[in-house]
Amino acid sequence: MNIDDLLAAAALQLAKAGIEDASLDARLLFQHLTAMVRSQLVVYGQQPVDECTVKQYRQLVAQRCQRIPLQHLTGSQEFWSMDFIVSPSVLIPRPETEFLLEQVLATCSFDGNLACALDMCTGSGVIAVVLAKELGCQVTAVDISEAALAVAAENLWRHQVTDQVALVCSNLFAALNANRKYNLIVSNPPYIAEAEIGQLEPEVARAEPRLALSGGTSGLEIIGQIASGAERVLRAGGWIFLEIGADQEKSAASLFENSERRYDQVKVINDWSGRPRVLQARYTPQVATSLLTIQPH
Repeated sequence: MNIDDLLAAAALQLAKAGIEDASLDARLLFQHLTAMVRSQLVVYGQQPVDECTVKQYRQLVAQRCQRIPLQHLTGSQEFWSMDFIVSPSVLIPRPETEFLLEQVLATCSFDGNLACALDMCTGSGVIAVVLAKELGCQVTAVDISEAALAVAAENLWRHQVTDQVALVCSNLFAALNANRKYNLIVSNPPYIAEAEIGQLEPEVARAEPRLALSGGTSGLEIIGQIASGAERVLRAGGWIFLEIGADQEKSAASLFENSERRYDQVKVINDWSGRPRVLQARYTPQVATSLLTIQPH
């Protein structure tokens, strides 16, 4: 069997299993197995494939048909034009989180070298890596899962930011130094309502860590805890940016607009598809000059 025929048969098998991008997944799995680039597949499409490779490839395709995520089979995911290690222990990085980071970088810049950022619920560490590279700041990356932090550690090493990012195993703010203050908090927290997880795509509902998905009964439990806990660690004038669910605009914003909280400039930003996606707020317990400034637009 040649490469073209093998890929065509795999794409048909994947499509029958309900895989939306069947042809793309078929190609990416073959490239992962053989390390061939796309142009080579075009040039050598009529080249026969050895029996051992065919067997290994069909095993990968069969696993994908069982709705095991493509990223779990290849062990990686591109994010921010970088390649990140992923595993079943972490949420697979998505474009929505790239949008979150775009809003952070469009709004904030560090003036001076004393500023630091907090990546809450870091997972694979993609947010921490991007903040370290783009803002040039020190980052504390927190997660409750030791398995997730092990993946994050690999990604810090891969992208050469181990000297900028400190990993902390903690239930949100519990293990953080109360005396350390941050200029910026960025988080993609669990925000799916528990009852809705089973309605998600099988790749998500069955294969991704529930700990990284479930925001409790309402979907807002972790967001609410971050809203209250952030006051303890944010510097006056510091910013917080959260990825939220598309149906959580008003309810999430209300957690920061509550009169007992001391935030201003609370705003929810729509993503590229026009859905509410990023909540931003500034911590203002008193009038103060912050190291974090607003960039003019």
